[in-house]
Amino acid sequence: MYSNSTVNTGALTGVFLTSTIIGLVFLILFIIIYWRIFSKAGYSGALSLLMLIPIVNIIMLFVLAFGNWPIYKELNYLRQQVAQGQRNPVPPQAFPQAAPGGYPQQYPSSPQYPPYNQPQQYNQPQPPQNR
Repeated sequence: MYSNSTVNTGALTGVFLTSTIIGLVFLILFIIIYWRIFSKAGYSGALSLLMLIPIVNIIMLFVLAFGNWPIYKELNYLRQQVAQGQRNPVPPQAFPQAAPGGYPQQYPSSPQYPPYNQPQQYNQPQPPQNR
């Protein structure tokens, strides 16, 4: 006759392995999503790991929902500088001159937009001069 224990053990092992793999995929996806959210808010992306800790994750959601994001602090500072008439405001924390590894930084971490209500000056090509 057939032994029920081998059929049940094999089925349980398959269900356990499938559940574990699916759970790990969702856990990695969860961390990546919260990493992006924290980064876009101006916080360190590593704060997404706090979302794995019970009770701390609820506190972090309140910080995201009701806190003053660092990216908005910088934006408000730059708007105040423009309103005061400064043409090239310097953000409170200047960007580093060189990226890690000694390579020069090609792009700043946030886009730099021209001041409001200021005409943009473009470099117009000069007509050739006849001598």
